[in-house]
Amino acid sequence: MKSTGLVRKVDDLGRIVLPKELRDVFNIEQKDSIEIFREDEMIILRKYKPEGCIITGEWSGQIMNLSGGIKLSYEGAEIISQEIKEKLKSDSLR
Repeated sequence: MKSTGLVRKVDDLGRIVLPKELRDVFNIEQKDSIEIFREDEMIILRKYKPEGCIITGEWSGQIMNLSGGIKLSYEGAEIISQEIKEKLKSDSLR
């Protein structure tokens, strides 16, 4: 584990401030959700990314789990299908 050398105090409400340098490095913006994990005596924070469709970002509704861990909604599948058809058509015209 790599130390950042940054130390922050916990306030009266149990909050800590993530330094701007870390927020910038991990692309954490205001209103982003953070996952909290515990491992032995460590608290681990990670920017939360719902495991949804890789195309639309949708995570509710029906999501297909494809090979390689790819998650795709039906809308995302339609978008990819259309792009593939257009790509094949343009490649065949060359």
